[in-house]
Amino acid sequence: MNRSFYTIMAAQFFSSLADNALLIAAIALLVQLQAPAWMTPLLKLFFVLSYVLLAAFVGAFADSRPKGNVMFITNSIKFVGCIFMLFGAHPLLSYAIVGLGAAAYSPAKYGILTELLPPEKLVAANGWIEGLTVSSIILGTVLGGILISSDVSSSLLSYDMPALETGIDTPAESAILITMFIYMVAALINLRIPDTGARYLAQKTNPIELIKDFAHCFVTLWNDRLGQISLAVTTLFWGAGATLQFIVIKWAEVSLHMNLSQGAILQAISAVGVAGGAVWAAWRVPLRKSLTVLPYGIAMGVVVCTLALYNSDMLPDTVLLNFYSLKLHLNLLPAYFLLMLVGWLAGYFVVPMNALLQHRGHVLMSAGHSIAVQNFNENISVLFMLATYALLIWFDFPVKYVIIGFGVVVSLIMYMVMRRHAANQAEYDSLHLIGEHKH
Repeated sequence: MNRSFYTIMAAQFFSSLADNALLIAAIALLVQLQAPAWMTPLLKLFFVLSYVLLAAFVGAFADSRPKGNVMFITNSIKFVGCIFMLFGAHPLLSYAIVGLGAAAYSPAKYGILTELLPPEKLVAANGWIEGLTVSSIILGTVLGGILISSDVSSSLLSYDMPALETGIDTPAESAILITMFIYMVAALINLRIPDTGARYLAQKTNPIELIKDFAHCFVTLWNDRLGQISLAVTTLFWGAGATLQFIVIKWAEVSLHMNLSQGAILQAISAVGVAGGAVWAAWRVPLRKSLTVLPYGIAMGVVVCTLALYNSDMLPDTVLLNFYSLKLHLNLLPAYFLLMLVGWLAGYFVVPMNALLQHRGHVLMSAGHSIAVQNFNENISVLFMLATYALLIWFDFPVKYVIIGFGVVVSLIMYMVMRRHAANQAEYDSLHLIGEHKH
């Protein structure tokens, strides 16, 4: 990997770190406003809405100028969303503005990999990008939980600006302010991303033409025998992952008797597993063998179901390790293990699929357009799953049955994808297309 790749990794790390810290701060802000419980998953729904509504336009925008320039502009939009949230706008609206920046950021972030690297390095690059992204999710979630904790927030709020009334008076607001500084760091790194020299045909500006172009790319990718399999898997994964993020918080409250700050940190356990699985896949799975990881998706769904069977009352609440304020409880060890296993399986099967999808998209169309199609499908899945979950919470459905249903659906869809791939291969062997260069 060259130096430019590491600059991209650093920019992605800080931008994702801020995204995840801001999510916890936004949840705390909803709690502060005494918003109903069903509104919490809507945060993520409003965040990903831009990925769907703007899919036809962000790909063209990403291909219209150097990707580093695009990443700087879109990161600045996230910063504006923080300002809105800090100064009184509703958290859902503010987080939607952050989602607007993220939707336009993504095609540039992943598209630049296909411009910078040959096909045989895409799995490794995706492994490192996903591993680093998950590391930022871990740290961002933990950071958000720490920033809203009573000890840290009281220290932050004790600082005062002479002759200036900031209006920042709550833990959520102080957490948002820190997040804004992290976005500023990401923006400065964006300016250091070099121009890859990749240039595309002049992008259309007519909205109708852009929508027609996007529809053509959408159909092309779904009709491709390799593209449709990898697209189906990543679509399922990101929808499931976004929903699982909220399910874990609810499960931690009901089954493990944790508060929001503790539940946010608990999510980091799963993210550690994702990072491990992603890096393991980058090391062990070449692009040509990417489709061999499909059975791990079924296994992930089965393990998710087992989460519903455990609660912290099954074992004694014995402290095994007490290191300053860090305590390791015996009755939480099975929960940690299950969450880490779910994460590892997810990371191991999604990284090769992501790389294969990027590769086929780059061969069949442009980098930005293919990532926009991928984001559109993945976030339709996120919207549907989060809306379903919010509806179940609204009807006060027991979290145990939500988890079991969630795991069964994931395993069933992965089984259907495997059957589809087997049928495709029976008609025509398409595996030789993996690794071909753009033509």
